Amino acid sequence: MSVDLHSVFRNTRDIDTTLRTFVLRAAASGEPSAEIICGKGEGKLRARVLTYLRQPQVAKLVKSAAVDPDNEGRVVLRF
Repeated sequence: MSVDLHSVFRNTRDIDTTLRTFVLRAAASGEPSAEIICGKGEGKLRARVLTYLRQPQVAKLVKSAAVDPDNEGRVVLRF
């Protein structure tokens, strides 16, 4: 399961809505992992994603979140 944030990266509200919806669906799906594609670029979107994932209500759902060592434009979530 994955989500690509390239289509919503310019709108803060859309980013938050997309992340919230994706994390809830991914956690409920029963899959052990999921990925968020935020792109390489300057890393601003990746930083925003990681900040979102550290929020207490989200951290309860996600066991770990880390930038893929082979592709810095991808964040891998473990449930």
